[in-house]
Amino acid sequence: MAQELLQTFETDLEGVQLMPATGGTYEILIDDQLIFSFKVSRRFPQPKEIKKLIRDHIDPDRDLGHNDR
Repeated sequence: MAQELLQTFETDLEGVQLMPATGGTYEILIDDQLIFSFKVSRRFPQPKEIKKLIRDHIDPDRDLGHNDR
């Protein structure tokens, strides 16, 4: 997933950091802003959803091609 995000957002992301955690924590943050939380949603996001969340945060007008359909 990290590699896919870096390819999709190659000019927009400086990097992707994966941090191990315990206790059912699965969060996606951009610049310390929470954009997805397992504890809130009680589910894991699909890769397509992760891409849309990131796109909506950094460049809402960007077309993600087949991921937008």
